[in-house]
Amino acid sequence: MQLTIIGAGAIGGTIGAHMIRAGHDVLLCDADPAHVEAINRDGLSIEGPVENFTVRARAVTPDGLPERLGRVAIAVKSHHTDQAAELVRDRLAPDGYLVSFQNGLTADRLSAVVGAHRLLVSFVNFGADVLGPGRIMQGNIGTFRVGEPTGGEITPRVRELVEALPYAVATGNIMGFLWGKEAYGAMLYAGAVSDLSIADSLEAPEWRPLMLGIAREVLAQAPVKPEGFDGFDPDDLEGSLDRLVTFNRNSAKSHSGIYRDLMVRRRKTEVDDLLHDLSGPLTTHTGQLIKAIERGERTCEVANLRLLAAYERAERLGRPLDAVVTLFPAPPRAPEGPLHGVPVAVKDMIDIAGHPRGNGNPLSMRAEPAADDAPVVRALRAAGADVFAATSLLEYAAGAVHPEVPEAMNPYNPGRTAGGSSGGSAALVGAGVCPAALGTDTGGSIRIPAHYCAAVGFKPSYGALPVDGVEPLAPTLDHVGLLARDVATTTTVFSALTGDRPVTRAGAGIRVGVLPGMLEHAEVQPEVAAAVRAALDILRDAGNSVVEVDGSVFHELDAAFPHILLYEAWQVHGARVSADPGHYGPETLRLLSSGSGVSEADYRKALAVRERLLPAATKVYAGIDVLLTPAAPFVAPVTTPPVDTPEGAAEGLFTGIYNLTGAPALVLPCGWSADGLPIGLQLSSPLGTDMELLAVAAHVESTLAVDVRRPAF
Repeated sequence: MQLTIIGAGAIGGTIGAHMIRAGHDVLLCDADPAHVEAINRDGLSIEGPVENFTVRARAVTPDGLPERLGRVAIAVKSHHTDQAAELVRDRLAPDGYLVSFQNGLTADRLSAVVGAHRLLVSFVNFGADVLGPGRIMQGNIGTFRVGEPTGGEITPRVRELVEALPYAVATGNIMGFLWGKEAYGAMLYAGAVSDLSIADSLEAPEWRPLMLGIAREVLAQAPVKPEGFDGFDPDDLEGSLDRLVTFNRNSAKSHSGIYRDLMVRRRKTEVDDLLHDLSGPLTTHTGQLIKAIERGERTCEVANLRLLAAYERAERLGRPLDAVVTLFPAPPRAPEGPLHGVPVAVKDMIDIAGHPRGNGNPLSMRAEPAADDAPVVRALRAAGADVFAATSLLEYAAGAVHPEVPEAMNPYNPGRTAGGSSGGSAALVGAGVCPAALGTDTGGSIRIPAHYCAAVGFKPSYGALPVDGVEPLAPTLDHVGLLARDVATTTTVFSALTGDRPVTRAGAGIRVGVLPGMLEHAEVQPEVAAAVRAALDILRDAGNSVVEVDGSVFHELDAAFPHILLYEAWQVHGARVSADPGHYGPETLRLLSSGSGVSEADYRKALAVRERLLPAATKVYAGIDVLLTPAAPFVAPVTTPPVDTPEGAAEGLFTGIYNLTGAPALVLPCGWSADGLPIGLQLSSPLGTDMELLAVAAHVESTLAVDVRRPAF
C-alpha cells in the first residue's frame, strides 16, 4: 500500500516505520526540518522495550508534498488538525481517502475539508514518544482500531487499510472507541497537571474520585456506546483504574504526552480541543489549569491535582448541599508559601477580585464584581493557597435565609441546616471538600455552623484578621475567622495569615474553667449536655483540672448585645431598608427594621456597659488556661432560626458574649447525637491570646479523640 502520513511524530512515525518494514510505500511529512533531515539521512529508528529497528524512509516538510495524494493519514496533534487538513485540500485523487490517527474528535473538521465519504477514522492507544530527530520510543503495544466514522458495516477500504497497518483491527463502532479514549484521555489530562506518572495518578486512593468523576462526566456526553480497550471498561470504571495501572506500569512511557508537552517540550498542548469537544465542570477546570501551566503561571505538581480533587468534591458533595456559590478556575496564587496548594473556600461576603460580593442576596449576587481581593483573601494567595470557591451564607449574615437563595444544608444529614451565617463554608469543610474556609462571625456565625457540621470553628481576637473588603453587619462585633478540618489546620492557616508563630505548650495538663449551671439552661438539649459532661470527664481522667469560675459578668454583658447589634446593623443597612425594602428577604427585613427602634442613647449606654465590664470579663480567666462551654444548646435544626426569634436567641446562648468582649473563641467536636449529628464544645481565652488558645485546643482535641465519621453523602 502507498500511504502518505502527515505528522511523523510519536504515532505517525511509529506506524510509518512498521509499515515500511513490512514493505509498504510510505511517505512521511513533518513540520520539523531537523526530524525530516535525520530521517532522510539516517533512517527512522524505533527504540524501546517492544523492539528496536531502523528503516530507510522518505520524508518531506509540508512544502515538499506531491500535488496529488492517494491515501493520506493525519497524525498531528489535534490542535494542528486544521493546518494539516489544508495540506490535503484539493490534493486527494478521485479514489483516494483520508484516515485520522489522532486523539480527539476531529472527524467533523476533517470531513469538512475532504468530504465525509472520503474519511476513515482510527483509534490508537499505544504509547510512544519522540526521543530526538529520527528517533521514536515505542513504549507498548496497545489497541488499534479502524472504521468508518458513520459506523455499521466494515467496508472494503477499512479491510484494506487494516491489512497494511501494524496491530490494527477493523470495527463497526470506531466512534465508540474514540469516546472511550476521550474518557481515558480526560483522566490523563487530569493527571498531567501533576508530576506523577500515569500509573501513580490512577492508583492513589486520594485521586480516584477525581478520575472516576471526570471519566463519568465525559461518558455521559457520548452520543454512541463507548467501547473499552486495554483494561478500560466504560461499564466498570472502578475496576478499570486497577487494570489501567497495570497496563501503564508495563509501559516504558511513564508520563502522558500532555505532561511531556508541558514540562519537557514546553510547547502548547491539545487542551483547546479538550475544551472544544467536551463540556462539564471537571474537564473545564482541568483545561483551565493546563492553560495556566502553559502561560507559566503554574508548574506541573501534585498541588494542582489536589485542587482538581477539591473541585470534584465541590461538585459531588458541595453543590447538592447548596454550599457552593461559584468555583474559580485556576485561581492566581504565589508559587510557594506556607499554604502552598491548600484549597481554601471563602464566604461570599468577602471580596474576591472579579466576583460579586453576593451576601446571600439574589440582587447582590448579580452586582458588579469586586475590583480587588479583600486583604485576608490577598494574604491567602500570598501564602500560596488556592482560593477556589465562594460559599453560601444567610442573607447579609443577619441570621435569616432569603427565599430565593437556598440554605446550605448539613453534610451529616442533608435534611438539616449547616447553620448560619457561615453555613456554606462549614458544609464544605464538614463534607471534606476542602481543609479550610473563611467565614465571618458577629454572634456565633462561624462557631455554630462548626458545631453543626463537625468542623473546627475559630473566631480570633477582635481585629486579628482584617475586615476590610468584608460586608459589615455590626462593625464592633464583626470578626473574620476560620473553619477547618482540625485544630492543626486552623493553626497553620491562622499563622500564615497573621505571621504569628504557633505556641508550644509546656507540661501535659491544662486548667479548664466552667461556668456554674451552664448545662442546666432549659434550652440545652440533654444529648448536648451529656456530650459536654463526657468531654469534661475525659479531660479530668487525663490529668487536667476542671474548676468552676464566676462568669456572672457575662450575664450583665449579654444584655448589651441586642442594642449594639441592631443599632449598628441599622447604620449599615437603614438607608437601603428605607429606600428599597424589597431588596431584602422578609425575615432579614424584619430584623434590620427593628434596628430603627434602637436610639443612639440606648446604643451609647450599651457601649458604656460593655466598656465598664470588660476588665471584669477578663478576670474570669484568672487561674485557668481556657474557659469551656457548650457551643450551642442543640444539634442542627431543620433550618436556621432567625436571630430575632426565641429559638434564634437560644442558638447564640454561648457564643455572642465573645463578640462583645472580642476574646478568641474556638469550637471543636466533642461527640455525636443518637441520630448521628455532630456536637461541639467551645473554648475561649483572654483577648490577644489566640495562639495560646489554639495550643490548648490542640491538647483538648487530642485528649478527647472524638471518632471521625463519614458524612451522609
